[in-house]
Amino acid sequence: MLTTTGSGIPWAGLPFPKSEYDCRQRKVLEAVARAELDAIVVTAIGHLRYLTGYHGFGGYFAPFPLILAPGRAPVFIAREYDAEAVRAEGCVDEVVCYRQAGDVAKTCADVLRQHRLQDRRVGLELGCWNLAPADVSAVQELCPGMKISDASHLVASVAAVKSPLELDVMRQAMMITDLAVRVFRDSLCEGVSETELYAAIAREVSKAGGEIWRSVTLVFGDRTKMPHAVPTPHAIRNNEPAMIEIGGVKHGYAVGLVRSAVLGRHREAESLHALAVEALESAIAAIKPGVTAKVVDAAARRMIDRSGWPGAFRHRTGYQTGIHWTERGNLSLEPAVEDVLEPGMTFHLPIILFGETGHLFGCSEHVLVTESGAEVLSCTDHKLFQAVSSA
Repeated sequence: MLTTTGSGIPWAGLPFPKSEYDCRQRKVLEAVARAELDAIVVTAIGHLRYLTGYHGFGGYFAPFPLILAPGRAPVFIAREYDAEAVRAEGCVDEVVCYRQAGDVAKTCADVLRQHRLQDRRVGLELGCWNLAPADVSAVQELCPGMKISDASHLVASVAAVKSPLELDVMRQAMMITDLAVRVFRDSLCEGVSETELYAAIAREVSKAGGEIWRSVTLVFGDRTKMPHAVPTPHAIRNNEPAMIEIGGVKHGYAVGLVRSAVLGRHREAESLHALAVEALESAIAAIKPGVTAKVVDAAARRMIDRSGWPGAFRHRTGYQTGIHWTERGNLSLEPAVEDVLEPGMTFHLPIILFGETGHLFGCSEHVLVTESGAEVLSCTDHKLFQAVSSA
């Protein structure tokens, strides 16, 4: 086990003041105490970035556990190869290193024993990405007296409520998203391909000094039957639909939107979009502090169930947003979820419906829970954009 003591490279800097991260860590430890745990081992990359500033890209090799325990300084366990980046781009002073993937469990167990946690109640993010069953069993074998609890939801519950600094960053990211959507609408014409249109978006975003989240859905025509499809050279023709899901990003905070269009006319797409708007607006109207996630989901689902297309909606109504767009274990707006909404929470609400011919179509909004309801962060309306056909 090797503990690094300093970085020989220029400090890369944190996107927020260190006091912001100290506050986040303190709130997580308060949640640890409420859960009657003695510590938490954080491994989800989005949660690591939220708590330390380090982007976590080295974590593909093996988990990079962050151990938080009351009365103890945070300890970041990382591969020795990545130690300098962890120190330069994060705010944790004590970085303990391992060299090979098989060494991570022993290194983690050593730190847990140093903190006298080997026979205490420790939370692990069992339902999040970046922690394999083999990792859990290896640590448990080395600390057989440790009582493991599932803490997948703990950091997410803290990160769900955004600070003013986070909200400012998210509003900046939304400006980039709105720009991307405007270019999508302005560039849609007969014969343009998905890749050509995405290139136009990327150029304008780059000119504005912005960044786009790495995963973009952009589909035309029959390719709207494919969820999460990346742009291809496929071109749009008259009387075909188009849909985009894209997010501007700032300091890792991605703020996404779904917007749809029709070149000419497409009756099924137009009907699906109109229903999606009704469901979306119903969900937004249901958002306010004190309501549960399932109440918001039910508001959208009722509109769809009444439409005569009850099988059109095949996913959740929305999900918590912030660092890392798709972190598993974050709050979700879906049936039976009892999480209570609080002011400062942000959610993406993508209402994407399946038509009888298999087309997916819809729209979304990114919202902030306020003291009295919901604030829509986008300045771009969610009406169906109908481009003029050349025919």
